[in-house]
Amino acid sequence: MSSRRSWGRTVVRILIVSVALVALVVFSAVLAKLTLTPSPASAEIAGANLRPGRSLRQYMEDYTFLAACKQIGGNLVLGAPFGLLLPVLVPRRMRMLRVVMLTAVVMVLVELAQGAIVQGRAFDVDDVILNTGGALIAYLLLGRRIGRRFHALEAVPERPVKAERPTKAERPAKPERPAKATKSAKAEKPAEPRGLKALTRLKKPKARPTKPVKPAKGRATG
Repeated sequence: MSSRRSWGRTVVRILIVSVALVALVVFSAVLAKLTLTPSPASAEIAGANLRPGRSLRQYMEDYTFLAACKQIGGNLVLGAPFGLLLPVLVPRRMRMLRVVMLTAVVMVLVELAQGAIVQGRAFDVDDVILNTGGALIAYLLLGRRIGRRFHALEAVPERPVKAERPTKAERPAKPERPAKATKSAKAEKPAEPRGLKALTRLKKPKARPTKPVKPAKGRATG
């Protein structure tokens, strides 16, 4: 039974990893299409931004509310799949930090490619910050639970099989204890006569030495 359970967990883990990899590839293709598509209309106004917060301030001042929400929300949503898929592929140790770092590295590469080879687009550090923030939010809301449940499949300890207790017939017989002497057995002992006990307790009288009889003194007759 334990081998079947471990084999079943292995199959489930392989399927989950495969689905995560396919989803990550699809998302990368969508991300490339959205970010690496040329925009000739923005060629004259596009410029690199290396100061954090500059583009965000511009969204608030020059854009309408809906346009600002579209720009900010779109960048957050672009990074969210990393927070959902990477916890399955990343080891458990320092998982959140690794998710954030990998997302930031990928987004920096995308922004560099935009500024270098795509017409009408430029590197923007605020886009990197928003994308990484979206991955972190998705990780805290749902990705953390997904990662815990996935990695718990390989860490489930097998319960030890309890040894069956022997039946009464299989248990060894206890040695019989010697029977205690009953009152009747004690009564059967021959009782010593009381007279003999009394005689033995009496002390024997000590024999006193007799004194020699002195002869009587008398006058001699003649």
